[in-house]
Amino acid sequence: MNLLLLEDGDFIAADRVRLSGRRLKHVHEVHRAETGDSLRVGRLNGLMGSGTLQCLEPDHAELSIRLEHAPPSKLPLTLLLALPRPKMLRRVLQTVSAMGVPRVVLLNSYRVEKSFWQTPFLEPAAIREQLILGLEQARDTVLPEIIIEKRFKPFVEDRLPALAAGSLGLIAHPGGHPPCPRAVEQAVTLAIGPEGGWIPYEVELLHNAGLQPVQLGERILRVETAVTALLARLF
Repeated sequence: MNLLLLEDGDFIAADRVRLSGRRLKHVHEVHRAETGDSLRVGRLNGLMGSGTLQCLEPDHAELSIRLEHAPPSKLPLTLLLALPRPKMLRRVLQTVSAMGVPRVVLLNSYRVEKSFWQTPFLEPAAIREQLILGLEQARDTVLPEIIIEKRFKPFVEDRLPALAAGSLGLIAHPGGHPPCPRAVEQAVTLAIGPEGGWIPYEVELLHNAGLQPVQLGERILRVETAVTALLARLF
């Protein structure tokens, strides 16, 4: 981790925290820190700064902290993502969190297997765990908003037009569509489908909601690769 992410329960005073568990293990084994060392810290959904190790024991560590600057800005993006297979979902959540996506809608699709919705990786605690790993990697503190929509048609027809209003609406979809734009300077609503792509009916509904199909070329990419490629191209 590139940032020790602190939660409210870690604070034993306004400027002092106590760590244990995974973060303590990281301090011992990766940082190989010693008392007096300074480490990068951030408060979950709050400011970032530095922490000085005041006490380092096998079962806990205490740091005096100073939080003084804001986390990096988020991308001006709402990402609509057809629910990936469970193992890929974990990686994608880390990626979007690390890349600064502020809002993700996990959406059903004809090509999303029903069993995917039964995965324990969709439990709130499991989602939060992956998002935190992404924040630690990127030195960010603000958790993305994750919205789960199991009914495609009602969401796209009833809620998506308002969600996408005022943004550049795009559907990532293979085929003879215009290329995905580069280095845009406005808010974007981006829909990424399953690895087999959206079915024509879904593309039509998304288009009616204000999104335009675009493509990255002839190659069909894994969802996790497409997410990274599209975000890098757009922003």
